[in-house]
Amino acid sequence: MKFEYLLFNLIVTAGPIVFQLNHQIKHISKWRLKLITNGIVMIPYIIWDALVTGSHWWFNETYTLDFRLFGLPIEEWLFFLTVPFGCLLVWETLPDAKLSKQLRSLGHIRTVLYAAVPVGIWVFSTGKQYTGLVLCCFGIVGLADTFLGTDLLLQSKTYTYLAIVLGLIVVFNGYLTARPVVLYGEAYQMGYRILTIPIEDFGYGFTLMLFNAMFYEKLRNN
Repeated sequence: MKFEYLLFNLIVTAGPIVFQLNHQIKHISKWRLKLITNGIVMIPYIIWDALVTGSHWWFNETYTLDFRLFGLPIEEWLFFLTVPFGCLLVWETLPDAKLSKQLRSLGHIRTVLYAAVPVGIWVFSTGKQYTGLVLCCFGIVGLADTFLGTDLLLQSKTYTYLAIVLGLIVVFNGYLTARPVVLYGEAYQMGYRILTIPIEDFGYGFTLMLFNAMFYEKLRNN
């Protein structure tokens, strides 16, 4: 079905729509702020996506509509709004970051992430470009968390959130890669998969959702 990826986005959006109709959490949903956050974070990811589509990965025309914008199916554009929006609703159901237990002992995690930038650049230079870009993104996550002052990587809430995101990646990305809606250029990645999902996709998903959570917290608290 050519509208299958579009249907995927609608299913992902169904949960947030139900939440919006629930009066009990309507006052905390801040849907406009979430969409603004999603729009900001999607810019570099859309640029990344457009630049590598056709090499690092491409989209199965059997399951996507024919319309393309900058080489990407419209469903892929929607992906960067529907999935992060739903994940931010999950983020908001967890204990508030201000009340979350501070894990100062995990401060070294950001130091390790900083080192991911030069390592990622080196890996990129070896031809494993997708792997290298994901490592660089992890490094930028550490830098952003420091310079934005969000300190999410020091919060217990964040690791609960990432565990939930992991489960969502297995379900939703598992569908996209098993169908397959998305196909990959194996030469640009390490070649390791969990089920049908390239290991790099987990890093891609984690960093996308962490950036959304960081910018959301920054905008919400300003």
